[in-house]
Amino acid sequence: MTGESAREASEGRNTPRKRILRGIAVQTAVVAAAVHLLWAWPRLGSPPDARPYFFIAGSALAVAVAVATLRAGEYRRLYALGAGTLGTFLGGFLAWHGTGALAALAAEPLAVAAAIVEVVGVGAYLALYRLAPPTSVVARRREGETAEEGVGNAERGKEERRNEEEEEAP
Repeated sequence: MTGESAREASEGRNTPRKRILRGIAVQTAVVAAAVHLLWAWPRLGSPPDARPYFFIAGSALAVAVAVATLRAGEYRRLYALGAGTLGTFLGGFLAWHGTGALAALAAEPLAVAAAIVEVVGVGAYLALYRLAPPTSVVARRREGETAEEGVGNAERGKEERRNEEEEEAP
């Protein structure tokens, strides 16, 4: 990590840069899911084409990752999952169409929108991944919060026992 990103990782989840990147990542994941659902919904039931079913499953995963990105802590695994989901949409398009990917992209306005959104989303999720501390650090922070509560309770318990012993002493 560079000095600036190490400092930002230690400052927590709510630095301005991370909030902006989270907003971009969430919006791109939701828009990519919506575009894929718009493409897939009318094509459900087409027996030879399995893509609509994969698009629905991938869209559900993209939305779940977006919600978790908003609500969960800074987990690199979550950000990697977000980048991987959007990257899989993009890679799947390229793999499906092969050498005719540019022609297919030009012929399908939804594909153009999806590709742009996916590239931006992958970039945002990768930037969040880069800025986030390792998962072990986040876990220790959470343990520290509960440990501080536990230490406070333990200290109060010790103090109460001392007071009881002093009262019992003649």
